[in-house]
Formats: sequence, structure tokens, C-alpha cells
Amino acid sequence: MNFSPMAVDGELQAAYPVYCRAMTMTFQGPDDLPPELGFERFSLGRRLLKRALFNPFANHLPASWLRWVLRVTKSELAMANWSDPGGWRSMVISYNGRCRQVADRILVSAGTMPTALRNRKRLGSYLIAREIDAARATHATDGQVPPAHVLCLGAGPGQIILDALAQASAPARATLVDINSDAFKFGLSLAAQRGLADCVQYIQADVRELHEFLHEPPDVVKMLGICEYLTDEQIVSIASAVAEVMDADSPIVFNSLSNAHGTDRFFRRVFNLHMIHRSPEEVSGLMAQAGFGRFVVHGEPLGVYHVVVGRKLPAGVSQPV
Repeated sequence: MNFSPMAVDGELQAAYPVYCRAMTMTFQGPDDLPPELGFERFSLGRRLLKRALFNPFANHLPASWLRWVLRVTKSELAMANWSDPGGWRSMVISYNGRCRQVADRILVSAGTMPTALRNRKRLGSYLIAREIDAARATHATDGQVPPAHVLCLGAGPGQIILDALAQASAPARATLVDINSDAFKFGLSLAAQRGLADCVQYIQADVRELHEFLHEPPDVVKMLGICEYLTDEQIVSIASAVAEVMDADSPIVFNSLSNAHGTDRFFRRVFNLHMIHRSPEEVSGLMAQAGFGRFVVHGEPLGVYHVVVGRKLPAGVSQPV
């Protein structure tokens, strides 16, 4: 039997079980998470104003005009995306939220996507820290608690992982993998500032070649921020490679992206940023093809991102219908 998640103002109701195809999924809304996460929210008036005025303005003004304005105002966010659409530099600007240029202040503080990105960062780091602590309880033997091992794919500088390591009560270390090493120096400087330099290892590699450099199973795998740039086939291929190096019941943390931000046309025309929008069910369905299940979906208040925690299923076990 199939059910659809109930949504109010873009937020999924808490603990509402959904059975989609052969997947068992549980949805939890932002109000079911600790208030200390400090999610950013928009008032009803602001949402209506963005929908009626700002989003149509951004989506339908000639792209050449908008690019000209961003060049004249020396937008660092625009330049970062023109150089590397959706790359780590633009992510750092959105995460930071403190910009020097007026255009960036408007884009980053008032834009739905940058705000949702900061919410995803808070939510992702919280969930990963929680899984790190759970791994400690699972693997503790004879009073010895080995550090939990987190594997981060498409890492960039690894800001979410650094937040998670700092938040976790349990000792942990992280292997951060990216096919491009440009962000590693910045990531190492962030780690050193937080006293975490000895807890992280950055590796430049194709994530589908994990078996060549990963010599022990990870306790937690992070795939946040990459599925929206991958085809279905690429997601299944990467998830399958990850599943081969994971123990049964170990968690994988990934996200879906909806078009609730309302400015996809702007991003495609002005920033040359082409993202693939999928529902939590669609992304989880791809992960299920690689042997994952028991998905728990966590929404952030703007309804743009959902962070999903799935589990590596034991060999021969499939999702219940």
C-alpha cells in the first residue's frame, strides 16, 4: 500500500510513515529536532513577497542584465559560480553569511537557496554527530572506545564534517574524499583553527575507487551536497561502491533537493548552475538499488532540502513492501 507524506507550508509532518514502492520511509519535520539547531525561517509575509515579486524578477529579467549588475557590484558569489558552478567557494560564501559586497549580502541573507543551505549544514552536522555517538556505543569493547570513522564523499573543505566532529561526544576521525583537491588547504586551515587537524585526512580520488585507499569500513558515510549534480546512474554507481566497503546497518547521510526555492531559472540562466531536483523518495529509491534501506527523512523549515539517513541492509535483505 502506498501513502503520500502530509505537508504543511512545505514542512513534512513528524513521524509519518510512508511506504513507497519497496521502501519503508519515516518522515520527520524540523519541529521534531532540538531548537538549538537554530534553523533560519521566513515569515509568511516574506514568503508571499518572494513568490509574488522577487522570484519572478530574478527568473525573468534578461540574464545579461542580471550578470552585468553582478559584475559591476563585484559579487563574489556570482564570480565563484561562474568559475565553478556550485563549487566549494560559493558554498563557503553561502555558509558564512557575512559578505563584503552589497549584492552578496542581498543574495546570501535574503535568498532562499543560501538560507536553505545553512539549514542543511546545521541539520547534516547534527545528524552525523548523532550517528558518531551511536557508533561509539555499538563498538565499545572492554572499556576501549575506538574513534568512529566518518567517510565524506565530494568533501570540498569538509565544513559539515568539521562541525559534526566538534559536536559529537565520541572521539572520531574523518576521511574526506574529493576528485578535486582545491579545497583541501582551506579545509585543513579550518580544521587547525578548531583543533581537529589530527582528526581529518583529505584524499584526492574518484569516490568509486574507495577499495583502493579505504582499508577499514566507515561507521558513517556522508553524501550531502552531491546528488543534485549527479545523474541517476552516477548516484547508483557511487552508492554501490560505498555499500561494498560498509558494514551492515551502518548509516549513509544524503539529501534531496526540491524546487521550493523558486529560483531555478535564475540559477540556470545567470549562474550556469544546473541542479537536478528529486524528492526524498526518488533519491532514496536510487540508494535502495545499491542496498540501502530503512530511510528516515528530516526536513528543514524552508522545504528546499531534506536530509535522509539510510542504513546498509544485510546481504539478502530487501526493503519491506
